[in-house]
Amino acid sequence: MVKKQNIDTAYEAAKERYAELGVDTDAAMKQLQDVKLSIHCWQGDDIHGFLFPGAELTGGIGVSGNYPGIATTPDELANDLHEALALIPGSHKVQLHAIYAVTDKKKDLDELEPEDFKYWVDWAKQEKIGLDMNGTFFSHPKVVNNFTLASPDKGIRDFWIEHGKRTRAIANYFGESLGQQSVNDVWIPDGFKDNPIDKETPRRRLISALDEMIATPYDIKNTTESFEGKLFGTGIESYTVGSHEFYQNYALSRDKMWTIDAGHFHPTEDVSDKFSAYFPFAKLEKALMLHVSRPVRWDSDHVVIFDDALIRIARALVRDNELHRTNIGLDYFDATINRIAAWIIGARATQKALLQAMLAPIDQMKKDELNFDFTQRLVETEELKSYPFGAVWDKFCQDNNVPVGMDWLANIRQYEKDVQFKR
Repeated sequence: MVKKQNIDTAYEAAKERYAELGVDTDAAMKQLQDVKLSIHCWQGDDIHGFLFPGAELTGGIGVSGNYPGIATTPDELANDLHEALALIPGSHKVQLHAIYAVTDKKKDLDELEPEDFKYWVDWAKQEKIGLDMNGTFFSHPKVVNNFTLASPDKGIRDFWIEHGKRTRAIANYFGESLGQQSVNDVWIPDGFKDNPIDKETPRRRLISALDEMIATPYDIKNTTESFEGKLFGTGIESYTVGSHEFYQNYALSRDKMWTIDAGHFHPTEDVSDKFSAYFPFAKLEKALMLHVSRPVRWDSDHVVIFDDALIRIARALVRDNELHRTNIGLDYFDATINRIAAWIIGARATQKALLQAMLAPIDQMKKDELNFDFTQRLVETEELKSYPFGAVWDKFCQDNNVPVGMDWLANIRQYEKDVQFKR
């Protein structure tokens, strides 16, 4: 166990080093304290949910691994989330999917009501957190030929439009009940495996379906929609109806949020470059939903780690002062390791990246750049890489009463032994 005295001593030394650059470490920790991550519930149960017991994942969704201890009931998942939240510094939110409804009635996705999520609202009140929402447009018999909202079949479209309407009402319920805006994310798997003849008509159908879905107004303080694109997916390699460009344009034209998922772009694209091209055109105060994931080769949704891609994402948001306009959520699923540990690793890595980005003389570096002093700029950015931000991170964890360093893993090992391995 890391000793408090050692943490404090290391922090004071780091604080002095950063002060020489004009960086206030206390202010950086305060800034990080205000950043809420949205923790994705589906890491805990491999995206099974509770609405359709025994249903198989389809629609380009797949989880690998069979590590013991998977959550199979609402209480198990809620308890696992509690364990994770207790080991992640700060106060955060949890993302739900529609399939996580808790109801004794047999219901389909187009029949869900806010009361079916009362379990989660009551739990969130106990945890003192907010909730975000996601429509479940996959793993369902009415995903026909990989089409939902853009289907040429009006009956299929109507089913999914109604599902979208239901999720909006549920998200509004979250916002009203918890006093925090609930982001309702929309992602659909629509597209073609091979080259289509008509690329425009499916997109026009999608526009019409989305417009109908969002027609009922809700108070933005309670909820808003965010639209998530993708380069391609399994079974739709040649054409994705809801592409990045489509949803970016749709979000901007409807004053909605756009979702950038770090795993949904070409492997050579730098996701962080896209923020500054989008924000100047977005009118909403909260304009971007970010799904932090880690693609390997492509959208494989590995557990987020403190790597170069994540560091660039954090720097872009912090240096351009766009954190306050961004909702940051996690989105990955790994069943080869302890599922609770996966939550903690990804969340803490994201917070580390943000903290490191905050611990920089940003105004001075911008001034150097404005003066075309690229020598000074390069020296500063290179030297910062070896500055002792880890000592500041340890202090941040200590101040939030969560274990420092690897100490949190002992909690998970004990929980495995006492709870997860007995399931």
